[in-house]
Amino acid sequence: MTIAKIIAGRRPEDIVSCDVSTPVSEAVQVLAGQRIGALPVMRQGRVAGIVSERDVIYRLAEKGRDCMDLAVREIMTSPAVTVEPSTSVDEALSMMTRRRFRHFPVVEKGRLVAFISIGDLVKSKIEEVKHEAEALRSYIQT
Repeated sequence: MTIAKIIAGRRPEDIVSCDVSTPVSEAVQVLAGQRIGALPVMRQGRVAGIVSERDVIYRLAEKGRDCMDLAVREIMTSPAVTVEPSTSVDEALSMMTRRRFRHFPVVEKGRLVAFISIGDLVKSKIEEVKHEAEALRSYIQT
């Protein structure tokens, strides 16, 4: 299965993101308000990085409350590791595990088309295993 199957039906304009100049305090409000763990950070229509809860926590520990006044570009993880719609779910999960992160911007021809989390990938793997189990039960019963 590929990322394309997971993001089918999603619209790029529904992606919650922020600009590199967004204050960290504003990004935190978006993360909390949307109950999400990360945002793609955009610069002139391109993915410049990702800002996550971890980025905020690490900077708070390092700089204290003053980090809330910084621009997101100063705390984001950059460059963002991206995947394409043709990337397999297994490959994406492997990259997340190896690199120890939980979100991927999905980019096609340089444009952000989706933003996925490890939860999206795990859910698709669970569905795949369920379908395989059903097929095996059906095969055994016939």
